[in-house]
Amino acid sequence: MEVYLYKSMKTLKIVYKNEYAIVQMNRGKVNAINAQMVTELREIFKSIAANEEVKGVILSGQPHYFSAGLDLIELFQYDQNQIEDFFSSFGCLYIELVQFKKPFISAITGYSPAGGCVLAVAGDNRYMAEGDKYLIGLNEVAVNIQISQNLTDIYAFWIGNGLASKFILEGKLLSGKEAEAAGLIDELVPLDFVLERAEKQMQLYMKADQQIWINTKAKIRKHLLDKLETDGKNALKQASELWWKPEIRAKMKTYVESFSNKKK
Repeated sequence: MEVYLYKSMKTLKIVYKNEYAIVQMNRGKVNAINAQMVTELREIFKSIAANEEVKGVILSGQPHYFSAGLDLIELFQYDQNQIEDFFSSFGCLYIELVQFKKPFISAITGYSPAGGCVLAVAGDNRYMAEGDKYLIGLNEVAVNIQISQNLTDIYAFWIGNGLASKFILEGKLLSGKEAEAAGLIDELVPLDFVLERAEKQMQLYMKADQQIWINTKAKIRKHLLDKLETDGKNALKQASELWWKPEIRAKMKTYVESFSNKKK
């Protein structure tokens, strides 16, 4: 399919094709999510939603990493207002992705824990790279970040209440095979073919009448959307408040120092 426009932002690369866009997260090796990336993701998805010529979007990462989740090293340095703004904006991003009406596919090009999984599960399909080292899941409990009601609901939407409860409370990261068996991802694909597989599915969606497709997606997600807490700031209010709990700050500091030393 012919590429007709390419756009680059500070943390994203966007390729517009004839009918859909490919948004590639492009922030360092691991695509850790910071305030800049959240802002740019919100901007590009709003732009695509408003553009009648772009009928769908594929969100991808870089080889070996879809996104390693929140950039805890940067976030640890934020003051109280910055943290509140970040969690509010991240909460809004998630809500906007779940409410995104057009076809939205996640091409999971590797490791995708916590915040990376948050982005992936908002899509209509998830194709993930094969490989035992690639893990995915909402492991917020394990990393001392308060999960929101919105995230527990979408996990249950994909894998059922029982598994969602078990995995979230354990802070479990799933291998690709476990995620496929649970229904969290659609298919495992060799790394070099993840994007190609996502494009194949997108091209299938492009053959449908778009209004019928959009109407049908709305019907499928109706109960999920009815439960959705649409105030981004309120949805992650607990997360921003508990961020400053002394015990959590101490654990976070240890993690940040350990990871920073590894990078030296």
